Amino acid sequence: MRIVLTGGGTGGHVYPALAAARYIKEQEPTAEILFMGTEKGLESQIIPDAGFPLETISAKGLSRKISPDLIKTFFSTFRGGWEAKKILKRYRPQLVMGTGGYVCGPVVFSASLMGIPCLLHEQNVIPGMTNRMLFPFVKKVCLSFDASQKYFKDTSKTIVTGNPRASEVVGICREEGIKALGLNPNKKTVLIVGGSRGAERINQCVTAILPDLAAFSKVQFIYVTGNIYYNQVMDNKNIKEIAGYHNLFIRSYIAQMPLALAATDLIISRAGATMLAEITARGIPSVLIPSPNVTNNHQVLNAHVLADAGAAEMILERDLTGGLLRDVIFKLLKDTKGLGTMSHKSRDLGYPDSAHMVYRQIKEYLK
Repeated sequence: MRIVLTGGGTGGHVYPALAAARYIKEQEPTAEILFMGTEKGLESQIIPDAGFPLETISAKGLSRKISPDLIKTFFSTFRGGWEAKKILKRYRPQLVMGTGGYVCGPVVFSASLMGIPCLLHEQNVIPGMTNRMLFPFVKKVCLSFDASQKYFKDTSKTIVTGNPRASEVVGICREEGIKALGLNPNKKTVLIVGGSRGAERINQCVTAILPDLAAFSKVQFIYVTGNIYYNQVMDNKNIKEIAGYHNLFIRSYIAQMPLALAATDLIISRAGATMLAEITARGIPSVLIPSPNVTNNHQVLNAHVLADAGAAEMILERDLTGGLLRDVIFKLLKDTKGLGTMSHKSRDLGYPDSAHMVYRQIKEYLK
Protein backbone atom coordinates (compact mmCIF):
# COMPACT_ATOMS: atom_id res chain seq x y z
CA MET A 1 0.00 0.00 0.00
CA ARG A 2 1.30 3.43 -0.95
CA ILE A 3 -0.84 6.42 0.02
CA VAL A 4 -0.59 10.18 0.52
CA LEU A 5 -2.27 11.92 3.45
CA THR A 6 -2.74 15.68 3.29
CA GLY A 7 -4.24 18.16 5.69
CA GLY A 8 -2.96 20.84 7.96
CA GLY A 9 -2.85 24.29 9.37
CA THR A 10 -4.37 23.27 12.71
CA GLY A 11 -4.23 20.20 14.93
CA GLY A 12 -7.87 19.48 14.11
CA HIS A 13 -6.82 18.60 10.57
CA VAL A 14 -3.46 17.00 11.39
CA TYR A 15 -4.28 14.65 14.28
CA PRO A 16 -7.03 12.67 12.48
CA ALA A 17 -4.65 12.07 9.56
CA LEU A 18 -1.90 11.01 11.94
CA ALA A 19 -4.25 8.64 13.78
CA ALA A 20 -5.26 7.08 10.46
CA ALA A 21 -1.62 6.70 9.45
CA ARG A 22 -0.70 4.96 12.70
CA TYR A 23 -3.60 2.54 12.35
CA ILE A 24 -2.67 1.72 8.77
CA LYS A 25 0.90 0.96 9.84
CA GLU A 26 -0.42 -1.30 12.61
CA GLN A 27 -2.46 -3.26 10.09
CA GLU A 28 0.13 -3.21 7.31
CA PRO A 29 3.67 -2.57 8.58
CA THR A 30 5.01 -2.45 5.02
CA ALA A 31 2.62 0.33 3.98
CA GLU A 32 4.30 3.44 2.57
CA ILE A 33 2.74 6.69 3.80
CA LEU A 34 3.70 10.20 2.77
CA PHE A 35 2.24 13.38 4.27
CA MET A 36 1.92 16.55 2.23
CA GLY A 37 1.49 19.90 3.99
CA THR A 38 2.98 23.38 4.28
CA GLU A 39 6.06 24.71 6.03
CA LYS A 40 4.04 27.07 8.23
CA GLY A 41 1.26 24.70 9.31
CA LEU A 42 1.28 22.70 12.53
CA GLU A 43 1.94 19.59 10.44
CA SER A 44 5.53 20.75 9.85
CA GLN A 45 6.24 20.03 13.54
CA ILE A 46 3.86 17.18 14.38
CA ILE A 47 4.37 14.85 11.41
CA PRO A 48 8.20 14.58 11.46
CA ASP A 49 8.11 14.16 15.25
CA ALA A 50 5.72 11.24 14.76
CA GLY A 51 8.20 9.56 12.43
CA PHE A 52 6.43 10.05 9.09
CA PRO A 53 7.93 11.72 6.01
CA LEU A 54 6.52 15.12 5.04
CA GLU A 55 6.74 16.97 1.72
CA THR A 56 5.72 20.64 1.71
CA ILE A 57 4.08 22.71 -1.00
CA SER A 58 2.91 26.32 -1.40
CA ALA A 59 -0.64 26.98 -0.22
CA LYS A 60 -2.56 29.92 1.18
CA GLY A 61 -5.99 30.20 2.80
CA LEU A 62 -8.72 31.70 0.65
CA SER A 63 -9.72 35.20 1.72
CA ARG A 64 -13.47 35.54 2.30
CA LYS A 65 -13.38 39.18 1.19
CA ILE A 66 -12.46 40.73 -2.14
CA SER A 67 -8.94 42.04 -1.60
CA PRO A 68 -5.42 41.97 -3.07
CA ASP A 69 -4.90 38.77 -1.06
CA LEU A 70 -7.14 36.94 -3.53
CA ILE A 71 -4.50 37.41 -6.23
CA LYS A 72 -1.79 36.11 -3.89
CA THR A 73 -3.98 33.14 -3.00
CA PHE A 74 -4.60 32.34 -6.67
CA PHE A 75 -0.90 32.29 -7.53
CA SER A 76 -0.01 30.37 -4.37
CA THR A 77 -2.64 27.72 -5.11
CA PHE A 78 -1.53 27.45 -8.74
CA ARG A 79 2.08 27.01 -7.67
CA GLY A 80 1.04 24.53 -4.97
CA GLY A 81 -0.83 22.45 -7.55
CA TRP A 82 2.25 22.36 -9.77
CA GLU A 83 4.45 21.34 -6.82
CA ALA A 84 1.93 18.71 -5.70
CA LYS A 85 1.79 17.20 -9.20
CA LYS A 86 5.58 16.81 -9.26
CA ILE A 87 5.58 15.05 -5.88
CA LEU A 88 2.66 12.79 -6.84
CA LYS A 89 4.38 11.80 -10.10
CA ARG A 90 7.53 10.89 -8.20
CA TYR A 91 5.82 9.08 -5.31
CA ARG A 92 3.10 7.35 -7.41
CA PRO A 93 0.52 6.82 -4.62
CA GLN A 94 -2.37 4.42 -5.05
CA LEU A 95 -4.71 6.75 -3.14
CA VAL A 96 -4.77 10.27 -1.66
CA MET A 97 -6.76 11.18 1.45
CA GLY A 98 -7.34 14.76 2.58
CA THR A 99 -8.36 15.76 6.10
CA GLY A 100 -9.09 19.43 5.52
CA GLY A 101 -7.24 22.72 5.52
CA TYR A 102 -6.31 24.78 2.48
CA VAL A 103 -3.29 22.60 1.63
CA CYS A 104 -5.73 19.83 0.65
CA GLY A 105 -7.00 21.86 -2.29
CA PRO A 106 -4.02 21.69 -4.66
CA VAL A 107 -3.02 18.18 -3.56
CA VAL A 108 -6.40 16.46 -3.90
CA PHE A 109 -7.35 18.37 -7.04
CA SER A 110 -4.05 17.51 -8.75
CA ALA A 111 -4.37 13.86 -7.74
CA SER A 112 -7.90 13.72 -9.11
CA LEU A 113 -6.78 15.11 -12.48
CA MET A 114 -4.05 12.45 -12.54
CA GLY A 115 -6.64 9.68 -12.06
CA ILE A 116 -5.59 8.84 -8.50
CA PRO A 117 -8.56 7.84 -6.26
CA CYS A 118 -9.17 10.44 -3.54
CA LEU A 119 -11.01 10.39 -0.23
CA LEU A 120 -11.78 13.20 2.21
CA HIS A 121 -12.35 13.25 5.95
CA GLU A 122 -14.50 16.01 7.48
CA GLN A 123 -14.17 16.63 11.22
CA ASN A 124 -16.85 19.27 11.88
CA VAL A 125 -20.63 19.32 11.50
CA ILE A 126 -20.37 22.12 8.92
CA PRO A 127 -17.93 21.00 6.20
CA GLY A 128 -14.98 23.28 5.58
CA MET A 129 -14.78 25.34 2.40
CA THR A 130 -11.94 23.24 0.96
CA ASN A 131 -13.77 19.95 1.43
CA ARG A 132 -16.96 21.34 -0.10
CA MET A 133 -15.05 22.57 -3.15
CA LEU A 134 -13.27 19.23 -3.54
CA PHE A 135 -16.41 17.11 -3.13
CA PRO A 136 -17.08 16.62 -6.89
CA PHE A 137 -13.53 15.33 -7.42
CA VAL A 138 -13.39 12.60 -4.76
CA LYS A 139 -14.75 9.07 -4.41
CA LYS A 140 -15.96 9.32 -0.83
CA VAL A 141 -16.19 11.70 2.13
CA CYS A 142 -15.84 10.22 5.61
CA LEU A 143 -17.88 12.22 8.12
CA SER A 144 -17.44 12.62 11.86
CA PHE A 145 -21.09 13.56 12.43
CA ASP A 146 -24.27 12.25 10.87
CA ALA A 147 -25.55 15.85 10.93
CA SER A 148 -23.05 16.69 8.17
CA GLN A 149 -24.91 14.61 5.58
CA LYS A 150 -27.32 17.44 4.73
CA TYR A 151 -24.49 19.67 3.52
CA PHE A 152 -23.64 17.33 0.63
CA LYS A 153 -26.00 16.92 -2.33
CA ASP A 154 -24.94 13.37 -3.20
CA THR A 155 -25.14 11.37 0.04
CA SER A 156 -24.15 8.20 -1.81
CA LYS A 157 -20.61 9.62 -1.65
CA THR A 158 -20.68 10.13 2.13
CA ILE A 159 -20.26 7.72 5.03
CA VAL A 160 -20.21 8.39 8.77
CA THR A 161 -17.00 6.95 10.20
CA GLY A 162 -16.32 9.22 13.15
CA ASN A 163 -12.90 10.75 13.72
CA PRO A 164 -9.86 8.39 13.67
CA ARG A 165 -8.42 10.20 16.67
CA ALA A 166 -11.15 8.57 18.78
CA SER A 167 -9.55 5.17 18.33
CA GLU A 168 -6.34 6.32 20.02
CA VAL A 169 -7.97 7.13 23.36
CA VAL A 170 -9.98 3.97 24.04
CA GLY A 171 -7.10 1.57 24.63
CA ILE A 172 -5.99 3.21 27.88
CA CYS A 173 -7.49 2.18 31.23
CA ARG A 174 -8.35 4.60 34.04
CA GLU A 175 -5.59 3.24 36.27
CA GLU A 176 -2.95 4.14 33.68
CA GLY A 177 -4.18 7.72 33.50
CA ILE A 178 -4.40 8.06 37.28
CA LYS A 179 -0.85 6.76 37.74
CA ALA A 180 0.65 8.85 34.92
CA LEU A 181 -0.79 12.09 36.32
CA GLY A 182 -0.19 11.29 39.99
CA LEU A 183 -3.87 11.43 40.93
CA ASN A 184 -5.91 9.93 43.76
CA PRO A 185 -7.71 6.81 42.45
CA ASN A 186 -10.49 7.23 45.03
CA LYS A 187 -11.63 10.66 43.85
CA LYS A 188 -13.57 11.77 40.81
CA THR A 189 -11.50 13.76 38.33
CA VAL A 190 -12.56 16.92 36.50
CA LEU A 191 -10.45 18.05 33.54
CA ILE A 192 -10.62 21.72 32.53
CA VAL A 193 -8.91 22.51 29.23
CA GLY A 194 -9.24 25.28 26.66
CA GLY A 195 -6.98 23.81 23.97
CA SER A 196 -3.19 23.56 23.62
CA ARG A 197 -2.83 27.35 23.50
CA GLY A 198 -5.57 27.96 26.05
CA ALA A 199 -8.64 30.16 26.02
CA GLU A 200 -8.52 33.60 27.64
CA ARG A 201 -12.18 33.82 28.74
CA ILE A 202 -12.19 30.30 30.19
CA ASN A 203 -9.00 31.07 32.12
CA GLN A 204 -10.50 34.29 33.51
CA CYS A 205 -13.54 32.42 34.81
CA VAL A 206 -11.64 29.43 36.20
CA THR A 207 -9.07 31.53 38.06
CA ALA A 208 -11.96 33.45 39.63
CA ILE A 209 -13.35 30.25 41.18
CA LEU A 210 -10.10 28.44 42.06
CA PRO A 211 -10.72 28.72 45.84
CA ASP A 212 -14.20 27.20 45.38
CA LEU A 213 -12.80 24.31 43.34
CA ALA A 214 -10.00 23.68 45.82
CA ALA A 215 -12.51 23.58 48.69
CA PHE A 216 -14.48 20.80 46.98
CA SER A 217 -12.17 18.22 48.56
CA LYS A 218 -14.04 15.12 47.37
CA VAL A 219 -13.06 15.87 43.77
CA GLN A 220 -9.69 16.51 42.09
CA PHE A 221 -9.32 19.06 39.31
CA ILE A 222 -6.78 19.08 36.49
CA TYR A 223 -6.67 22.61 35.11
CA VAL A 224 -4.77 23.05 31.82
CA THR A 225 -4.17 26.75 31.20
CA GLY A 226 -2.53 26.59 27.78
CA ASN A 227 1.10 27.59 27.24
CA ILE A 228 0.57 31.29 26.63
CA TYR A 229 -1.60 31.84 29.72
CA TYR A 230 0.22 29.76 32.33
CA ASN A 231 2.33 32.54 33.86
CA GLN A 232 -0.67 34.86 33.92
CA VAL A 233 -2.72 32.27 35.79
CA MET A 234 0.06 31.52 38.27
CA ASP A 235 0.35 35.25 39.06
CA ASN A 236 -3.36 35.45 39.94
CA LYS A 237 -4.07 36.46 43.54
CA ASN A 238 -6.34 33.41 44.04
CA ILE A 239 -3.34 31.08 43.66
CA LYS A 240 -2.19 32.03 47.17
CA GLU A 241 -5.52 30.92 48.62
CA ILE A 242 -5.19 27.36 47.28
CA ALA A 243 -1.61 26.73 48.38
CA GLY A 244 -2.67 24.32 51.14
CA TYR A 245 -4.99 22.21 49.00
CA HIS A 246 -3.91 19.04 47.20
CA ASN A 247 -6.85 18.38 44.90
CA LEU A 248 -6.03 21.03 42.28
CA PHE A 249 -3.36 20.35 39.65
CA ILE A 250 -2.47 23.26 37.34
CA ARG A 251 -0.59 22.46 34.13
CA SER A 252 0.35 24.59 31.13
CA TYR A 253 -0.02 21.70 28.70
CA ILE A 254 -0.59 17.94 28.71
CA ALA A 255 1.23 16.18 25.89
CA GLN A 256 -0.48 12.83 26.46
CA MET A 257 -4.12 13.89 26.44
CA PRO A 258 -5.37 10.28 26.04
CA LEU A 259 -3.94 9.53 29.50
CA ALA A 260 -5.70 12.53 31.01
CA LEU A 261 -8.99 11.58 29.36
CA ALA A 262 -8.69 8.03 30.70
CA ALA A 263 -8.70 9.44 34.24
CA THR A 264 -11.50 11.97 33.63
CA ASP A 265 -15.07 11.75 34.95
CA LEU A 266 -16.16 15.21 33.71
CA ILE A 267 -14.53 17.56 31.24
CA ILE A 268 -14.89 21.31 30.67
CA SER A 269 -13.69 22.06 27.16
CA ARG A 270 -14.01 23.88 23.88
CA ALA A 271 -16.00 22.04 21.20
CA GLY A 272 -13.33 21.24 18.65
CA ALA A 273 -14.17 18.20 16.55
CA THR A 274 -11.16 16.15 17.63
CA MET A 275 -11.81 16.71 21.33
CA LEU A 276 -15.47 15.73 20.92
CA ALA A 277 -14.44 12.56 19.09
CA GLU A 278 -12.15 11.67 21.97
CA ILE A 279 -14.59 12.34 24.79
CA THR A 280 -17.50 10.52 23.12
CA ALA A 281 -15.29 7.52 22.38
CA ARG A 282 -14.69 7.27 26.13
CA GLY A 283 -18.21 8.33 27.11
CA ILE A 284 -17.14 11.33 29.19
CA PRO A 285 -19.84 13.82 30.26
CA SER A 286 -18.89 17.37 29.32
CA VAL A 287 -19.49 21.07 29.76
CA LEU A 288 -18.78 22.59 26.36
CA ILE A 289 -17.86 26.23 25.80
CA PRO A 290 -17.62 26.65 22.00
CA SER A 291 -15.03 29.05 20.67
CA PRO A 292 -16.65 32.08 18.99
CA ASN A 293 -13.48 32.69 16.97
CA VAL A 294 -13.88 30.00 14.31
CA THR A 295 -15.21 29.94 10.76
CA ASN A 296 -18.98 29.45 10.39
CA ASN A 297 -19.27 29.25 14.18
CA HIS A 298 -18.83 25.51 13.66
CA GLN A 299 -17.97 24.74 17.29
CA VAL A 300 -21.48 25.78 18.37
CA LEU A 301 -22.98 23.25 15.95
CA ASN A 302 -20.50 20.60 17.10
CA ALA A 303 -21.51 21.23 20.71
CA HIS A 304 -25.21 21.12 19.85
CA VAL A 305 -24.85 17.51 18.71
CA LEU A 306 -23.79 16.47 22.23
CA ALA A 307 -25.99 18.90 24.13
CA ASP A 308 -29.14 17.97 22.18
CA ALA A 309 -28.46 14.29 22.89
CA GLY A 310 -28.11 14.91 26.63
CA ALA A 311 -24.40 14.09 26.65
CA ALA A 312 -23.22 17.60 27.48
CA GLU A 313 -24.13 20.99 28.90
CA MET A 314 -23.34 23.90 26.58
CA ILE A 315 -22.45 27.42 27.72
CA LEU A 316 -21.93 30.10 25.09
CA GLU A 317 -18.87 32.23 25.78
CA ARG A 318 -20.94 35.42 25.83
CA ASP A 319 -22.91 33.97 28.77
CA LEU A 320 -19.92 32.52 30.61
CA THR A 321 -19.10 33.74 34.11
CA GLY A 322 -17.09 32.17 36.90
CA GLY A 323 -20.21 31.77 39.02
CA LEU A 324 -22.18 30.07 36.26
CA LEU A 325 -19.33 27.68 35.47
CA ARG A 326 -18.91 26.79 39.17
CA ASP A 327 -22.63 26.16 39.62
CA VAL A 328 -22.84 23.91 36.54
CA ILE A 329 -19.78 21.89 37.57
CA PHE A 330 -20.99 21.40 41.15
CA LYS A 331 -24.53 20.54 40.01
CA LEU A 332 -23.24 17.79 37.75
CA LEU A 333 -20.79 16.40 40.30
CA LYS A 334 -23.49 16.15 42.96
CA ASP A 335 -25.88 14.34 40.62
CA THR A 336 -24.19 10.94 40.33
CA LYS A 337 -27.13 9.34 38.53
CA GLY A 338 -27.41 12.22 36.06
CA LEU A 339 -23.68 12.11 35.38
CA GLY A 340 -23.95 8.39 34.64
CA THR A 341 -26.78 9.03 32.18
CA MET A 342 -24.72 11.70 30.42
CA SER A 343 -21.85 9.24 30.19
CA HIS A 344 -24.03 6.61 28.47
CA LYS A 345 -25.41 9.18 26.03
CA SER A 346 -21.91 10.44 25.29
CA ARG A 347 -20.72 6.90 24.54
CA ASP A 348 -23.71 6.36 22.24
CA LEU A 349 -22.40 9.20 20.05
CA GLY A 350 -18.86 7.87 19.89
CA TYR A 351 -17.03 5.96 17.17
CA PRO A 352 -14.23 4.14 19.00
CA ASP A 353 -13.54 2.02 15.89
CA SER A 354 -13.31 5.07 13.62
CA ALA A 355 -9.74 4.42 12.49
CA HIS A 356 -10.76 0.94 11.33
CA MET A 357 -13.79 2.32 9.46
CA VAL A 358 -11.61 4.83 7.61
CA TYR A 359 -9.07 2.08 6.89
CA ARG A 360 -11.86 -0.05 5.35
CA GLN A 361 -12.79 2.80 3.02
CA ILE A 362 -9.17 3.11 1.92
CA LYS A 363 -8.93 -0.62 1.28
CA GLU A 364 -12.19 -0.51 -0.69
CA TYR A 365 -10.71 1.89 -3.22
CA LEU A 366 -7.36 0.15 -3.36
CA LYS A 367 -9.10 -2.91 -4.79
